[in-house]
Amino acid sequence: MNIKKIEERFFRVLMFCSTVIIATTLMLIIFSILYKGLPSVSWEMLTSTPKGGFYFGKGGGVLNAIIGSLYLSLGATFLAFLFGLPLALYMNVHLIKHQKLVNGIRFVLDLLWGVPSIVYGAFGFTIMIFFGIRASLLAGIITVTLFIIPIMVRGMDEVLKSVPRGLLESSLSLGSTQAETSYRVYLKQCIPGVITAILLSFGRAIGDAASILFTTGYTDYIPTSLNQPTATLPLAIFFQLSSPIVEVQNRAYASAVILVTIILIISILARVFSSKFHKNKINF
Repeated sequence: MNIKKIEERFFRVLMFCSTVIIATTLMLIIFSILYKGLPSVSWEMLTSTPKGGFYFGKGGGVLNAIIGSLYLSLGATFLAFLFGLPLALYMNVHLIKHQKLVNGIRFVLDLLWGVPSIVYGAFGFTIMIFFGIRASLLAGIITVTLFIIPIMVRGMDEVLKSVPRGLLESSLSLGSTQAETSYRVYLKQCIPGVITAILLSFGRAIGDAASILFTTGYTDYIPTSLNQPTATLPLAIFFQLSSPIVEVQNRAYASAVILVTIILIISILARVFSSKFHKNKINF
């Protein structure tokens, strides 16, 4: 048998086994969460805040954590978008002739993407101590913003990088400035892909616990200002799962079901916009 055919079969079997292992592991995780969490999901849990004795198995819900997670992730995603979109456009339009510099920026962003989220949390906590800021929603938003900016910029960068060079040259030849080309041509061409990057960053922000462990604090109440501490679903899962009471542990799995459902919706939306981007892409 030809050595190339043996090599091809070997890697085909290896890829198949890897796919089966990953898919099986994912299914087991989801099944265990649903099996333990679904019986504890109730309307009261979704619509009420923790009552007295909630962490001992009594009444209440995790509405504070749901609202806190949305506040935190939406605020961080908005700030990351404000800084990330101009940077991604600048890399692909203004620095189009300086590929070495652009590649260096991409390398740095990839490094920042790979930094564990707990490092961002420790960095944010250090900054809080230096400026005398207490744990609050604002501190959490800033920390998570730093955490997801590399993710959002690289996601947008990959989309903008796929825009044909002829589109840029055509726009400039018609007298458009680089700023007009960036926001009226490139952004319009890549809106579905940009939205996909935003949704992926939002999903990463709402599901992270390590980066906010020391910066947001925790409370049983819904925050009414940026200076107040806030609860999030990942931290609610962490604290409830640490309880020795079985009912509270089951509520942790129920909180996990809620969080997984939100992330699943975000992932589906990202897929929809991604497929729409490829359908609407202009090829030169």
